[in-house]
Amino acid sequence: MDAFNVAFRIPNLVRDLFAEGAMSAAFVPTFTRYLTLSGKDEAWRLGNNVINALMLVTGTLVVLALIFVQPIVAAYAGNFAAVPGKLELTVHLTRIMLPLLLLVAIAVALMGMLNSLHHYFVPALSPAMFNVASIVCAFALVPLMPRFGQPGISAIAIAAILGGIGQIVLQWPPLVREGFRYRPVLDVGDPGLRQILALMGPGTLGLAATQVNLFVNTQLAASQGTGAVSWLNYAFRLMYVPIGLFGVSIATAVLPAAARHAARQETTDVRRTLSHGLSLMLTLNVPASFGLIVLAAPIIRLLLERGHFLPSDTAATAAALQFYAIGLVGYSTTRIASPVFYALGHSRVPVLASLLSITVNVVASVLLVRAIGFRGLALGTSIAALVNGAMLLTLLRSRLGGVDGRMLLATFAKMIVASLVMSGVAIGVERGLAGFAAGSSFTLQAVRLLLAIVAALVTLAAVAKLLRVNELDEVAELVRERVRKLLD
Repeated sequence: MDAFNVAFRIPNLVRDLFAEGAMSAAFVPTFTRYLTLSGKDEAWRLGNNVINALMLVTGTLVVLALIFVQPIVAAYAGNFAAVPGKLELTVHLTRIMLPLLLLVAIAVALMGMLNSLHHYFVPALSPAMFNVASIVCAFALVPLMPRFGQPGISAIAIAAILGGIGQIVLQWPPLVREGFRYRPVLDVGDPGLRQILALMGPGTLGLAATQVNLFVNTQLAASQGTGAVSWLNYAFRLMYVPIGLFGVSIATAVLPAAARHAARQETTDVRRTLSHGLSLMLTLNVPASFGLIVLAAPIIRLLLERGHFLPSDTAATAAALQFYAIGLVGYSTTRIASPVFYALGHSRVPVLASLLSITVNVVASVLLVRAIGFRGLALGTSIAALVNGAMLLTLLRSRLGGVDGRMLLATFAKMIVASLVMSGVAIGVERGLAGFAAGSSFTLQAVRLLLAIVAALVTLAAVAKLLRVNELDEVAELVRERVRKLLD
């Protein structure tokens, strides 16, 4: 699993640096501006140019990476050579998964066009194709791999490629229904394409600080012994659930709206859109941070502790998750605030914050890993995320004439209070039930955790109501509206 995680991160890092990070943030504002000011035909022409340019560039990167895969993997996790066969397995899995970069680049372009056209559900659902493919391949292909002289984990690497294809297939029909038709043309002189490339240049580093920090952590984690890379990966993926549910989804809605207002030079509306998105994020992610910290061990025990995943693995992963959760608000703030600079045409500004956060992460991680081992890598990443988010808001404040800071601070303070009360209830219920309904069966664990979460959410809602956190009412109404639509 260590080998798979490192092999997956190599194309994943390039994808976030180039395709899903900077390209998405540069493409959506430009495509939205074309839609708003020039109409669909011009927007489709830009979309085809971008897709073909991405195919050319990412295809070239994939070929180069396949040629130099061994030194790339060795630079990323050279310490794996200490375990016989581990480095070789990582190289093998990397070769299988490198084409993922090309597939995801296309999928991200489709996602950007759909978001600009106010289609959010299908693009948000498309990454789940990785999960579907992984589950299917785990059952269908893993048992077959030894017949072909392949390790079982190769099936999961193949699943990643199938998941990338699935992302494209799922998003293509709604885009076609909107009128898009693919054309194999590439006009390098197109001003829209050049504008996107100009925005992407400095923004490649600007939006991908988290992934660069993960790269540093992977190198350091590889020196912490077998299991450390996987513990950190499991913890980060669990921490990323609220980022994906709340941070990324809010950012996905904020970017096209901010781009439309920026195209019309409506600075006040850009500020209002940003501050509203941030207040919603704080309302959801502050309690999510506390919840992950106090319930880390029972969550991981329920989800992962079986087979070769031992209680010691649960304890290690829970410790990493608790330290990652500290930076949850910072990660989400970055995902929401950074693309706004692209909508405003200031793509170089996020680079300053990212360079600072990367420096903070490297220094903190090197110092903390010596003090508290692999857990220090999670803490260093969280510190860097908080610095990055704070820096971006400070820079945006000067460009937008404020970010409704008093309102955001008031929301943050109220949610801290509500989350502290919620955490106390969650701990009390979970520990009380553990003594009352002792047992290690999946059902008992699930019931205890579910009751603790329900009690925590009821407490959170009650305290937030007393503190007059209006954003929570808005979230509840959005959920009720979504449920009504599903039932209809």
